Amino acid sequence: MKRLYRSSDNKVFAGILGGLGEYFDVDPVLLRLGFVFLLLATAVIPGVIAYAAAVFIVPRKPAP
Repeated sequence: MKRLYRSSDNKVFAGILGGLGEYFDVDPVLLRLGFVFLLLATAVIPGVIAYAAAVFIVPRKPAP
């Protein structure tokens, strides 16, 4: 069963978008570009709040 975790290998800030990339098998760079576009399109604040909430909600990847 696939679970969403924050990436420990592919991260820039907290690993949220890297974890989403691993979960959906998508290049995290594309997700980051899309996120930056959404930030600019929504006046930044809603995206920052959503990212901050995801940092607290999405768990870290457990050590193997």
